[in-house]
Amino acid sequence: MVEAIHLSMPRIARLDTPGLLHHVMIRGIERRKIFNDDKDRENFLDRLSVLLPETQTQCYGWSFLSNHAHFLFRSGPKGIASLMRRLLTGYAVFYNKRHKRHGQLFQNRYKSVICQEDSYLLELVRYIHLNPLRAKIVMDLKELDRYSETARCTRQCHWRQNRFQGRKDHESVARGRHRPIC
Repeated sequence: MVEAIHLSMPRIARLDTPGLLHHVMIRGIERRKIFNDDKDRENFLDRLSVLLPETQTQCYGWSFLSNHAHFLFRSGPKGIASLMRRLLTGYAVFYNKRHKRHGQLFQNRYKSVICQEDSYLLELVRYIHLNPLRAKIVMDLKELDRYSETARCTRQCHWRQNRFQGRKDHESVARGRHRPIC
């Protein structure tokens, strides 16, 4: 009788050069919620407001849904890994204590897709900001403007970079076709 030997390949190292644009995605383990309410989302954003300046990372957009989130970051001098490790570990500890749970909060490690082309960047910004509309959390663009779990909202975040935002882009998305990138 021959026993099967399970060999696993090591994970492939991420491309984490300073200054790269990253589409970062996080998802709850077993697609469970990672944000139960506004207090959870506020804690996550508060952590970002501290860590982004410390890591010199720029945030151009985000979208929170109950079981996952999307971000568009330009990494700082130390890359994106340091930001994500501190952000996700700190938030998981907070969430587990607050909701009296144990174990992993996130499914695997975060996913990061490098954005190298302008056409991909435009599609990515659309994808992130329209995520709540596609998920049918909001029903139209007016509702999306008031949705507080996205950078499109009127919420003022001193760390948010506004370069890729604006009403003109938002309206053009509504008229155009959308091709998901994830």
